[in-house]
Amino acid sequence: QLQLVESGGGLVQPGGSLTLSCAAFAFNLGNYAVGWFRQTPGKEREGVSCISRNSEKTNYTESEKGRFTISRDNAKHMAYLQMNNLKPEDTGVYYCAVDGPTLQVSECVLGRENYNYWGQGTQVTVSS
Repeated sequence: QLQLVESGGGLVQPGGSLTLSCAAFAFNLGNYAVGWFRQTPGKEREGVSCISRNSEKTNYTESEKGRFTISRDNAKHMAYLQMNNLKPEDTGVYYCAVDGPTLQVSECVLGRENYNYWGQGTQVTVSS
């Protein structure tokens, strides 16, 4: 059964860094686009970043550009989100997800509706 497991969350001070990891089990992650999403209480789960199957295409929301870097290692069935210069508004539960697969090999999009399989999430708290 297709499974995604996130790790790497925690408590960090403003300006600090964290790297989130997403491990894929029982399927070939290389066949899927990967997205990272964030959810805070009372708000919709929102896209943060995504990466295409072949890593040629990445997308970020405006507030994350220049601070976050998404990457993947298909040979290890892993995806990562490097987060630098963290701000209190980055606090939330971070989820990784993969598409149908429905997206093209060099395509990724941030809309939730494109992603069918989700991990359980990892909490990131940015606070002094």
